[in-house]
Amino acid sequence: MADFSWLTVLGFLFLTFNSGMAIYRSNGDAGSVTFVVVSYLDLLALFACLRYYEQLDRHSPKRATVKAGVWSLTTLLTVMFSYKVAEIMPLPVKILVWSMAAATSCGGFYAFFVHDEKPVLPAAAPPAAAVKEADSN
Repeated sequence: MADFSWLTVLGFLFLTFNSGMAIYRSNGDAGSVTFVVVSYLDLLALFACLRYYEQLDRHSPKRATVKAGVWSLTTLLTVMFSYKVAEIMPLPVKILVWSMAAATSCGGFYAFFVHDEKPVLPAAAPPAAAVKEADSN
């Protein structure tokens, strides 16, 4: 496994510190502590899956499984944060928040599992007359 960069280590330390502070400031509220812990573990699992996905061979049969895991973890984060935001909003904004969460999750599913990349075709060669004219100049 490749070494982590200092920036990666610093990012995880910052995430861990902020998660710890959020738990400390929750004053023992079980729902808040659960939200922070699940979000933290989800992010760790997501980064681990992404790192593993990047290391897999392009034609590995494991790529589809790891891709499904990445989509599931991102969808879980989207739903959790949408719930927290929608909880404090008026009804029209709640509907907007949940609509955006659904669009994001469905768009991610489409991009990961339905959309098929088309190979890039080379540009058409210029006509022979244009090549002759360019060479003579």
